[in-house]
Amino acid sequence: MRPFLLGLALALTLPPFPLGFLAPLPLAFLLRGGFREGFLAGVGFWGLHLLWLPQSFASLFGPLGALPFLPLVLVKALSFGLLFALTPSPLMRVGGWVVLEWLTEQGELAFPWGFLGYALVEAPGRVLASLGGVYFLSLLVLLAAYGLARRHLWALLPWALLWFLPLPKVAGTQKALLVQGNLNPLAKVQGELDESVYLRLTGEGLAQKGADLIVWPETAVWRIPPSVDALLQGRPLISGLNLFGPNRAVLYQGGGILAHYDKTRLVPFGERFPFREVLGGAYGFFFRAFGLGELADRTPGKRVAPLGPYGVFICYESAFPSVALALAREGAKVLVLLTNDAWYGPSFGGKQHFAMGRLRAVETGLWLLRAGNDGVTASVDPFGRVVAAIPPHQEGFLLAPYALKEGKTPYVRLGDWAVALALTIFLLGLILRVRLPGWRNR
Repeated sequence: MRPFLLGLALALTLPPFPLGFLAPLPLAFLLRGGFREGFLAGVGFWGLHLLWLPQSFASLFGPLGALPFLPLVLVKALSFGLLFALTPSPLMRVGGWVVLEWLTEQGELAFPWGFLGYALVEAPGRVLASLGGVYFLSLLVLLAAYGLARRHLWALLPWALLWFLPLPKVAGTQKALLVQGNLNPLAKVQGELDESVYLRLTGEGLAQKGADLIVWPETAVWRIPPSVDALLQGRPLISGLNLFGPNRAVLYQGGGILAHYDKTRLVPFGERFPFREVLGGAYGFFFRAFGLGELADRTPGKRVAPLGPYGVFICYESAFPSVALALAREGAKVLVLLTNDAWYGPSFGGKQHFAMGRLRAVETGLWLLRAGNDGVTASVDPFGRVVAAIPPHQEGFLLAPYALKEGKTPYVRLGDWAVALALTIFLLGLILRVRLPGWRNR
């Protein structure tokens, strides 16, 4: 029971909960123990951290929507159990934990949720993500816990400093009109899409306020309506298209599409259905139960590349540090996220997703413009501060400040060096565990 409660406590230190400063405390107790302790801690942690899944899916699809929750929690808890079994010493676990986080970003079933570094999202110390990404922040959390576990209370001093670092001011020199349509996500899947909402809100926004750029969210329209040119008057528009194949974002200006980007990281079991040859019958049952018909897999994009100066990425991709990293390396000067978090329903999933995306701005040193179908629609500066936002779950628009930025952060230049450091710490812990008994005998 104790590991289960520690797992719950650890989940309370990650977004959307405001207890990130306590993260090293439960972790200090979780740096010891084997498979059983890891599995029970995982059940507590993932059961609370992913509680949005049954909340949101049940509200959209009825009681059957909650069914995927239990197997997902058990699989994630099993990963904790294996981590604990393979890292019998605290130092090995510090390194192994970060390596496990990195592994969850890889492969066809990638689900990069629950990284310990997100405990620092509300701390000014999140600025250190510009050095080594969220993985570096995770390593800092674990090292603070390691010091606490070894009763080195001085280790809490640098941890405390992360919550009081002064950050410089930064001003946006341009304005973007971010439009929030607040449309039913099921209606989009079923083909009932009222694109006039975006025309109306864009017209209202431009009539009240000027803007250099217009942004509509993920899958906002089937096609760019010709009547939009009269509203844009030469301004660029970035919008998601609700196509049957790829999940696409386009840059539209001067009466035509200048460039497009197809989402490369598709949601497992949402936009693509792994092992469909084997699980086809099960998929068919759930599709019928949810009233979705026979869904086809979306076509993934082949390459991450910006649309001109705009580093556009789509929804789920904001949880992947590698996507924003690639956009920055390819020359993006501002990040633009198109998302449809209406799938989260009344749960806290949308807030959690938003908190994760804020670190992409810090890692790349770029402004982030986030246009959500039902929110969170906001502007985030390169230090991760939310400088402008509008209330979610309602129609609206936001005149969002931003700036086009040159230059690359150390993280953009060097990549995931913190993962290599974590692997080194793991190997050091392994060497010390193997050799220390021999040294003691001498």
